[in-house]
Amino acid sequence: MTRASLTRRAALLAGLALAAAPAAAAEMPAPQEGLWVARNFRFHTGETLPELRLGYTTLGKPDGIPVLVLHGTAGSARSLLTPAFAGNLFDPGQPLDASRYYIIIPDALGAGRSAKPSDGLRAAFPRYNYDDMVQAQYRLLTEGLGVRHLGLVLGHSMGGMHAWLWGVTYPEFMDALVPMASQPTAMSGRNWMMRRLQVEMIRRDPAYQGGNYTEQPPALRLANVVYGTATNGGTLNLQAAAPDSAAADRLVEARLAAPPPSDANDFIYQWEASRDYNPEPLLGRIKARVLAINAADDERNPPETGLMQAAMQRIPRARLLLIPASEKTLGHGTTGNAGFFAEDLRRFLAAAE
Repeated sequence: MTRASLTRRAALLAGLALAAAPAAAAEMPAPQEGLWVARNFRFHTGETLPELRLGYTTLGKPDGIPVLVLHGTAGSARSLLTPAFAGNLFDPGQPLDASRYYIIIPDALGAGRSAKPSDGLRAAFPRYNYDDMVQAQYRLLTEGLGVRHLGLVLGHSMGGMHAWLWGVTYPEFMDALVPMASQPTAMSGRNWMMRRLQVEMIRRDPAYQGGNYTEQPPALRLANVVYGTATNGGTLNLQAAAPDSAAADRLVEARLAAPPPSDANDFIYQWEASRDYNPEPLLGRIKARVLAINAADDERNPPETGLMQAAMQRIPRARLLLIPASEKTLGHGTTGNAGFFAEDLRRFLAAAE
């Protein structure tokens, strides 16, 4: 590493430690939305799109410490701008106070305002995977926003898996890595089985018509509710919310009455993108400090398999924070509430120096 690189990294780490301390400010800066087009984007399949639209949202000023924040499957930048998440992270005095940091939240490829099958190509849209999604984020940062180095990459759920891929694909690009509600191991077990089953429910619906439907297939709503209930919410939380069959029925009816995902092809692509995810063989490449955050009741990444613990032993300067299960935690969705980990994140950033 050059002397200039060492000096730049030292400055970033010093800034991380300084910004970790509470600061008085009026309010979180207003989110700024933008669009950028990646030219001649090449997918891992060899397919190329001449223009790939990528949406993003930023908070703070570009001269702040750049931080990349990544959302979960079927979400968007807007899905992270909630009081529970953004309020506990980006508000004045919080660990990633947006008056000190430059927060960048992309809409993942296939979601939000970024390019997706429902734009017109339908099932002819290139069948992207997580590597393509991370490449799109990298191009957005480097070519679109002129960012050459990040103080931190933080992601929840799919965003956590993307954070792991950032660590092994661009190991020199960030100083700190906080993957949440995720594991750096191959998609497997109940997690992949449930993803595959919800996709099959839609594909086998006669109304799907191979992706050329004129109306959204009815199975889309049911598949989304079944998967969400089976792999999210937390056992203790759901038991408290539904202590008898009548209460459970009310929850089911409310979920079935909620608006379904907007498009079946988008939905299938989003969930199938994880099919070949597996950064585990490359974990030795990670150079950033790592704070991995999972919940003890995470239905998709159950700690009892031992997979996460074994993977963490292969990463230098890595620590796992396992949030204990309770009636207040939400299983896989626990880290969607930053109140569960904000102070641990603050201490992690303060120790970065």
